[in-house]
Amino acid sequence: MPTLEGIFVPFVVPLDDEGSINETELRRYLDWLIERGVHGLYANGSTGEFLRFTPEERRLIVKVACETSAGRVPVLAGAAEANVTETLRACETYAAFGARAVAVVSPYYYRLGPEALGAYFHEIGSQSSLDVLLYNIPMFSSPLDIVTICRLSELDRIIGIKDSSGDISFMQRMIMEIRFNRPDFSFLTGWDPAIAAMLFVGATGGVLASAGVVPELALAIYASVMQCRLERAKELQAHLIRLFDVMLSTGEFPSGFRAGAQGRGFAIGRSRQPMSDLGVDCKLRVGQKIHDGLEVLA
Repeated sequence: MPTLEGIFVPFVVPLDDEGSINETELRRYLDWLIERGVHGLYANGSTGEFLRFTPEERRLIVKVACETSAGRVPVLAGAAEANVTETLRACETYAAFGARAVAVVSPYYYRLGPEALGAYFHEIGSQSSLDVLLYNIPMFSSPLDIVTICRLSELDRIIGIKDSSGDISFMQRMIMEIRFNRPDFSFLTGWDPAIAAMLFVGATGGVLASAGVVPELALAIYASVMQCRLERAKELQAHLIRLFDVMLSTGEFPSGFRAGAQGRGFAIGRSRQPMSDLGVDCKLRVGQKIHDGLEVLA
């Protein structure tokens, strides 16, 4: 059986008026997500703006997530530090907090080829004190290819991949190449508009930014595919796409998703990235799409 299945939430982080982490509101928000039925939490992802927090703050975010979950759902922890040494140190810390696994993205800023990426992840996978989820996000970092992923899947510590390419054929090819030898390997998509299709070709779940706004809708899509109710899944997917597109429309990722969580009743606060007038206008349109998405579930 795959190690990780279902809908994981790469949650946004509430900030107070001073721009500091609002720990009380973060715990309330994570409790709400778990109570809605999500299958796991993902701390320090792109939606969580990990680059805008200090290493100490990133550790606090994972600690709060693990304490709030208290074993109810697994916590994946983003461990994208500046180098291998710091990443492994983060792995040790997150293991002590109780995280289920770490998600490690390709080194950002510097563009690396397949051999260099393979060496980077092999060192982490060989030395990590915690299970590792590969994180492929070509829009922000050097892309992983299927040959490299297959080689890395031979390491026991590497238990799966979060792929945010949105490429359905890429996902299917990975599954075809890896699943026979590693039936426990998890294939999670990070591309919300394709969650139904990805599940249909064999993905085990998704790490969806929109699930932090409408967990009910994301979970309903997952359940519909698992129950082979494909027409219902297509209908729900269309609503998720409309909401997702609005939340992305500002070009100020992830401000639209912060606005969405605010629209569900949480004091998310302003991002550390200043918001333009376009971002402010987005809040109004997000609210209507949330209403539409939840109405279809009624």
